[in-house]
Amino acid sequence: MLRNVLGSLMGLIGAAAAVRSPFRAWYDGRHGRDYGIQELFTSAGITGHTPTLMASILLPYLFAAILTLCAVLLRSRLLMALAGLVVLGFTVLWTVRQGQAAGSLTIGGTTQALGDGLANAYGAGALILLGAAVMRGRPTRSNRPLPPTTPA
Repeated sequence: MLRNVLGSLMGLIGAAAAVRSPFRAWYDGRHGRDYGIQELFTSAGITGHTPTLMASILLPYLFAAILTLCAVLLRSRLLMALAGLVVLGFTVLWTVRQGQAAGSLTIGGTTQALGDGLANAYGAGALILLGAAVMRGRPTRSNRPLPPTTPA
């Protein structure tokens, strides 16, 4: 039971960090909510266009947070791991697309550097996956018949 509580807590903290990360700076002071989800999948790549909030990169992180909440309620390690993979997958995809658009990525020292919002997204995905690894999940049902009872 302690493992489920600890894993659930780690997953929920990771989900909250994932939802918070688009509201922090990702690259060159630009927030994650300023990147459209469609920019990750089109040939144009990352542009200067600012989408609406629900068309931004926040959308997959909200989906992952809902998956994490369902995983906690159902005590499902698989759903929680899926939520962690969604967060990490979209974060890696954004990093690759931004690297293609900028030519190179730097972590610090220059004006164009990766921000703490991106680090929050990576940490959130890792924390959700770690929570899934810590969880024990639901107990499995045994197909063995119960031993016969003897009258007292």
